Amino acid sequence: MAAAAVLAAAAPAGAVRPPGLAPLGPPPVPADNPMSAEKVELGKLLFFDPILSGNYAMPCAVCHFPEAGWSVPEPVSTGYPGTIHWRNSQTIINAAYYGKLFWAGSSRSLESQARSAARGAVAGNGEDDMMEARLAFVPEYRRRFKEVFGDDWPNIRHAYMAIAAFERTLVQTDTPFDRYMRGDDAALNASQKRGLALFSGKANCIACHSGPLLTDEKYHNVGVPPYNGWEDDAVAQITFRFELYAKGVTEDMYRKTKDDPGLYFRAKDRKHLGKFRTPSLRYTKYTAPYMHNGMIETLRDVVEFYNGGGGENEFAATKSPLIRPLGLTGAEMDDLVAFLESLSGEEILMETPDLPVMQPLPPPGGKGS
Repeated sequence: MAAAAVLAAAAPAGAVRPPGLAPLGPPPVPADNPMSAEKVELGKLLFFDPILSGNYAMPCAVCHFPEAGWSVPEPVSTGYPGTIHWRNSQTIINAAYYGKLFWAGSSRSLESQARSAARGAVAGNGEDDMMEARLAFVPEYRRRFKEVFGDDWPNIRHAYMAIAAFERTLVQTDTPFDRYMRGDDAALNASQKRGLALFSGKANCIACHSGPLLTDEKYHNVGVPPYNGWEDDAVAQITFRFELYAKGVTEDMYRKTKDDPGLYFRAKDRKHLGKFRTPSLRYTKYTAPYMHNGMIETLRDVVEFYNGGGGENEFAATKSPLIRPLGLTGAEMDDLVAFLESLSGEEILMETPDLPVMQPLPPPGGKGS
């Protein structure tokens, strides 16, 4: 990962730890969206408030609720009413460290991701002007946007900036793995240490899951089978076809493709068919099921999947040469799972805040206008 050196916290001199891995430091903050307590609090309200969606019922928290690891405990995410989403909901814990967001890396910042999610047809399906007008009807939002951004009336782009600021506070850097990498030899138990040795050795997970975030942020096809909901769920089927159409595939692909082309959508280059950005392994203890379409149920299943050389899908020509049978024993797979569980730390939970309500606009020149 390009920013690995920046994101990593300093390891103690002389500590013997696997090269290519590091503890997680503080998240980067863009210069054009500095943090403040008031902005974070505004972002928290907006994250949980359905006001930023088309039907006034789809807040960010619908697809990222705290009790499910800030994701959705189903193979694919919650879709806008009348649809079923087509990809797995990723946790937003530690999302602040990514340089590429969404499974195919279509957003390069949390601000951009928040905007895309609020407006996405099978997600929030909101319209900027409508959402901005709604915000203007909430006196508390008018006060907070004025305080944080100087807005006379809430600006929708500032809403996305506030949500991004809130998400930059959702980080977990105090995990057994981080403590071990900072020099605490007792932070990992014997099984987890054996798992770490496998991770960076025989199993070679580190080939893609490297750096402090445990991802190379590159794109790979590891052979995950297609989402099985497309076999018999009519709403899921039409949602998938809509995505193929909306993202501009050829008519031949629209008629024949039965799997998610992934990165291919970005540049329409067939060498990218079926590739997805390597996800971080942090916080995965709480975010089952796994993979871009949730087709693998547990961490143990994930390890068995890779131990068998990955799977098969219709994009066999692009399958990564890094994916091959590993020859791990049952005990070794247990150790690897134990190590993966050391990457999560304590669960981060949060109650939905009391949300402000709309009121009639004050008369021109009146108090609060």
